[in-house]
Amino acid sequence: MKVICSKEELFDGINIVQKAVSTKTTMPILEGILIEAEEQFKLTGNDLELGIECFVNADIREPGSIVINSRMFGEIIKKLPDSEVLIEVKENNNVIIECDNSHFELKGMPSEGYPSLPEIESEKAFIISQKEVREMIRQTLFAVSTDDKKPIFTGSLIECKDNKLTFVSIDGYRMAIRKTSREKDISTFSVVVPGKTLNEIVKILQPIDEEITIYSSQNQILFDTGNCRIVSRLLEGEYLNYRSIIPNEYETRIRANTKEMLLSIERASLITLDEKKYPVKFNISDEKIIISSNTEIGAVREEVGVEVNGENMTIGFNPRYFIEALRIIENEEVDMFFTTSIGPCIIKPIEGEEFIYMILPVKINNE
Repeated sequence: MKVICSKEELFDGINIVQKAVSTKTTMPILEGILIEAEEQFKLTGNDLELGIECFVNADIREPGSIVINSRMFGEIIKKLPDSEVLIEVKENNNVIIECDNSHFELKGMPSEGYPSLPEIESEKAFIISQKEVREMIRQTLFAVSTDDKKPIFTGSLIECKDNKLTFVSIDGYRMAIRKTSREKDISTFSVVVPGKTLNEIVKILQPIDEEITIYSSQNQILFDTGNCRIVSRLLEGEYLNYRSIIPNEYETRIRANTKEMLLSIERASLITLDEKKYPVKFNISDEKIIISSNTEIGAVREEVGVEVNGENMTIGFNPRYFIEALRIIENEEVDMFFTTSIGPCIIKPIEGEEFIYMILPVKINNE
């Protein structure tokens, strides 16, 4: 194998596929990046749960393939001058890397033992812009559970139904839902993707209008941007029927400025040493909401003007759950629905249901 490519494009490709390279494995080959030069120059990382392929523009002089240790390869390319890089495989899997006056010789591994990425049927597919799916992941991922006792909630539900794509994350204390619609008919599927996978995908996708196609099979999902393919296993099990837990009635609705609410809750949380032991208290009345907290080190009181419709109410919440939801809402104003003083709060846009956030309350001392 012999190829020549730019240092910048090669390094970008390495950074992408490294997200799928195993760091803890008994199989040394999985610590490497598969490099293939056939009709195209392709890099692959695969830890058997997440696999990423990335195509890099290159002048292919001789076809071939090799596996190179990911960490070493990445560090070498990172330190090279901003110029063209020559990669050549010699006898006995010796790899030559040259760039200007730099010359490296590495011991590679034969590519035959490297696991190939699974092929996924293209029957069930959804086409969307990178920007939109990136935002949908970002706006729900924070609510994915980190508790391995309920493995199904360590992933996000991706549901394609009735010409709508929906992302849902639940951790037992809150729920995040993000939806987008399409005019033309689309495939129907419902899968649960590991949060780890989505966390890596959101780093790879760019806030651009270029399309990405999402393919689903029985136990795998593929995100295809054209020059990059990300394949992940799916989580097995039945996801919660999220629609059934969203309250249809409420006692109190407030309409608030998103940024004002966020900043007030952030300030109120500054003296909260333990979010579970010292929640913030919402006191809703007379076209305002008073946000307060009393802890061992002091007290805080914030007042925010809001539009109130319904009963006065006092209720407590873990401030972090509100902060993480409000931070990713781009709407200037939101509606917040409170069912009872011990029931969940629902956050929605003023019009439509592009997003829904549900947060369970925390018991407070009303003295």
